[in-house]
Amino acid sequence: MPDTVELNLGRVLNAQPLEGDESAICDFSLEEQNAAYESQGVQPTVSPNFKPVVNETVTYVVAVVLINDDDEVLMMQEAKETCAGKWYLPAGRIEQGETICAAGEREVLEETGLHVECTALLMVECARGTWIRYVLTGRVTGGTLKTPANADKESLQAKWIANLAELTLRATDITQLIDRTRAYKEARRNKDNSWHGDQLPCLRPHSKLLLRLVVVIKKRATNRVHVLISERTSWHLPTCEVHPGKSLHSTLRKFMVDLFGAEVAQHRPHGVLSVEYDPREREDGACLTLLVAFRAPLEEVPIIGKCVWHETSKELGEQLLMRVSSKNSTIPIHVIC
Repeated sequence: MPDTVELNLGRVLNAQPLEGDESAICDFSLEEQNAAYESQGVQPTVSPNFKPVVNETVTYVVAVVLINDDDEVLMMQEAKETCAGKWYLPAGRIEQGETICAAGEREVLEETGLHVECTALLMVECARGTWIRYVLTGRVTGGTLKTPANADKESLQAKWIANLAELTLRATDITQLIDRTRAYKEARRNKDNSWHGDQLPCLRPHSKLLLRLVVVIKKRATNRVHVLISERTSWHLPTCEVHPGKSLHSTLRKFMVDLFGAEVAQHRPHGVLSVEYDPREREDGACLTLLVAFRAPLEEVPIIGKCVWHETSKELGEQLLMRVSSKNSTIPIHVIC
């Protein structure tokens, strides 16, 4: 097993982009997924040539949660006719050619008047395979809070709010985002190492929307940690194309069946280890790396796909077990049905 496997695992755990052609190899393409559906008598609903194009075939959204030293949340009052007067977090669609952090910083400036620097990705939300919202936090670096006198088509005003119950919200979906951010800030203040660090999306272009897996298991005989590695073309972490017409959980389930068979043992997706996205080269794909762990030992989990179990170094194995044992060690992914 080449050293690049351990190096790539280390990069993923440190929220760094993978390099080299093998990092974009797809083990389960839309064409192969369509064939799997057809074998079950189900007519495919998506073209195997699907190409992600921002605000045409895919929608990427940012929401930014900013909390000041008084535990107040930065909120903006909507100006759009459909929800005018109601309150929400600074949020909006990512534009073509715009990175995730740049979009978040732009939305905050347009809707609140404040300049911010994004410092961490806190949550990923998905609705089918064509809508993804990235939830960020950060720090204010300047600007002037928007007042009603500065109202425009972006927002009517912005305020720091201590109690959301005082406001009429556009939607209550933001409450869990705010709760997550408050818990994250508290963990950082307390230097709680069980939480993930201040990681941001990585800059790496992709032509497709991909789901990369770090599948972890322990071998009963040796008590050593193993990670699943694909042998297709060259050694790499198993990767599949996200089905645009299905939920992310459905794509994951289909991929795990392709790797382990219909009777795949009980496993759990823990959360996102990294996000790779860079549209500046006119590529609107992205890659989410997901940590998945088996409860059963390696001896009880047969592989049917072109993959092998790689025994990790002791140090890397301990890092992976630490991530698996803590629910806050990865970025949560919320699948909206």
